[in-house]
This record gives sequence, structure tokens and C-alpha cells, in this order.
Amino acid sequence: MSLHEEPSGLVLLVEDNRGIAEMIGEFLERRGYSVDYAADGVTGLHLAASGHFDVVVLDLMLPGMDGLEVCRRLRAEARKATPVLMLTARDTLEDKLIGLDAGADDYLVKPFEPRELEARLHALIRRERRQVSAEVLKVGDLELDTSTLRATRKGEEVPVSPIGLKLLVILMRESPRVVSRRDIEREIWGDTLPDSDTLRSHLYNLRKAIDKPFDRPLLHTIHSAGYRLADLEAEADATARQA
Repeated sequence: MSLHEEPSGLVLLVEDNRGIAEMIGEFLERRGYSVDYAADGVTGLHLAASGHFDVVVLDLMLPGMDGLEVCRRLRAEARKATPVLMLTARDTLEDKLIGLDAGADDYLVKPFEPRELEARLHALIRRERRQVSAEVLKVGDLELDTSTLRATRKGEEVPVSPIGLKLLVILMRESPRVVSRRDIEREIWGDTLPDSDTLRSHLYNLRKAIDKPFDRPLLHTIHSAGYRLADLEAEADATARQA
């Protein structure tokens, strides 16, 4: 399949450098994309929260509100799951993890080739369109609405970070199967794998949000195998009834 068999998509570009913005906008429009533009974080957040874009290209350093804060608010307050590609001149692993933890889906370091930007956008849009049908995932009394990014347990909303939401989607879709640490890391961070404590800390925070206030745990660590999300008591009850 060629790169452009699918429709290209509507892109929101949030970039305060006029020269870079014009270069990106002209290139993408020549390749069949429609591009809307904002030059500061506040305007970018408003457009991203109120519009229906296929992907947001978001610079990290912006006047008014930086890209990290835009991304955090887009996820936490506007409840938007629109894919976000973050642009930055910072190329350390720590910087990338901070951006991804704020809710970005991918990360591109300046300077970059426009063709690489297009390839990243195409991958994000294609992935999002495969997942476009809204679904409500359920494991025991835990529910996650993928369209609103709202997680609830026993009808009570539970606060989950952007990375925590990605973890929940992976574990809930695979439940009750065990998912390996490597599979989780690659699904969330791609080839930019974090250090050994990063996933553990996110899982700790997720467990604190979805399990600690309730009477029985759903998130389980399977030694030397990975992690699973399951209502083990309900499974045991079902097995006993069948016996």
C-alpha cells in the first residue's frame, strides 16, 4: 500500500516560529493534508479542545503556555484523545519521557526532515483510525470509556495519568491475559525504551488509583511474566460454579 491510499487528514500545527510553521504547513498541504495553525499555547489548546483534528503537531516551547501544559490540559481537562506529536530541540531520554508522560503520543527532535514528520503523522493517524470506534472497556467493576478517557470503578471516577490511561487500555483489552513488560513498554514508548524504574513507577501509581481505595485488587504482577488486569475472585467464583 502506498503512503497516501488513505485520506491524509486535518492537522493542527501549534508552533511560534513563523519560518518553521510555514515550512511544515506548505509541505503538508502539498502532500494532501489540511493544516490549521496557532502561534501560542493558549490558542493552540482552545483549537485542539474545541476542534476535531486527526493529529496535533505541538511545539514544546511556546509563548503563553508551553507544549507540556497544553498536552496535559488537553488530556486531563478537555478529555481529548487526539494524537499529539511533540516537536522539541531537547533530545535527552528524560525530556522524551516527560513529554510522553504529559500525554504526547510521539516525539520528534528539531531539526528534522519533513518526510520524517509526515511518516510519523501518517502512522499516528492510521493508528487512531483503526481505534476510532469508541469503546467502553470493562474488567470487574472497573470501566474505561476510550472516547472520553474517563475511568470509573463502582461508578466512582478514578484519577489516572495520561500514561496510566495508556496502560489501562493495553491491560483491559488483553484481560485476563498476562502482558509482558517488554510488550507494554514498546506499545507506550516505541523504540525509546525507558529505564527499568519508569514502568514500575507508572504501574505503582495506577495501582494506587484503581485498587487502593477499593476492597479487592484488579492489577496483578505475575513474577517473571508481566502484568494482568483481572477480577480473580470473580474468576474463582465462576470456576467453582462450573465444577
